[in-house]
Amino acid sequence: MTVPLEYLLKFISEDAPSGDITSDAILPDVTCRAVIRAEQEGIVAGLSEAAALFSHFGVDVLQDARDGEPVKTGNVLLSLLGDAKKILLVERTALNIIGRMSGIATRTGTFVALAKAENPRCRVAGTRKTCPGLRVLDKKAVTLGGGDPHRSGLSDGVLIKDNHLVLVPVNEAIRRAKGASVYRKIEIEVETAEDALAAAHAGADILLFDNMTPDSVRKTIQNLEQAGLRDQVTIELSGGITSETFREYARTGADVISLGTLTHTVSNFSVTLEILK
Repeated sequence: MTVPLEYLLKFISEDAPSGDITSDAILPDVTCRAVIRAEQEGIVAGLSEAAALFSHFGVDVLQDARDGEPVKTGNVLLSLLGDAKKILLVERTALNIIGRMSGIATRTGTFVALAKAENPRCRVAGTRKTCPGLRVLDKKAVTLGGGDPHRSGLSDGVLIKDNHLVLVPVNEAIRRAKGASVYRKIEIEVETAEDALAAAHAGADILLFDNMTPDSVRKTIQNLEQAGLRDQVTIELSGGITSETFREYARTGADVISLGTLTHTVSNFSVTLEILK
């Protein structure tokens, strides 16, 4: 996924609407070298976006690491050569992008590894709980961490939720969704075994088990198997799943576990830029 340069340049405009008044005031026109280093271990992301910004301002960039690969403390991620003022103009925006995206990728990678250890068929997915304006970066970071981005927005997939079902019955909601398009899968949120069976019988493609306990998930899957419906649906789990309970949920036999925590509570990945004398 290539993020448009115009999108990234808005971040520079936010940080320096009238330029970098400090660097412009005190620095001579001088060329220098700089490096961006990792200050912790994890999965790095956002390097291509940072490189695109530096390159736009005439800085030569060498990517010493690749997005989506593991790095260690002290590893050089990007090497830079160019106008010192331009490097410092882009510095904080680039570090913010790398820090946030790498934090998401690293956290996603941790859950992906846990899922693989307990249930190799179980995938980890993001949600729409992203920072407004940053969704394209947040979703890309989930992907780089080995996760599934899930739908990018309301226009990308049908997901019938509890608030829809307050207004429209399950069977009617699924019928209408299928009538709107034969090319989209229909996902529906369920909270009980009875809801899951009803939705599967009505033709739902994906069942989103919302805030169900691991025991309830296992029982519901058994009921679907007994009804001959298990292989006709994808089972996704979401809601209240933490790092402490994740392993147990992965062992239930679900196909996907979606986690808002991947993007709504981001632990920034520490990176630094050093000007080299």
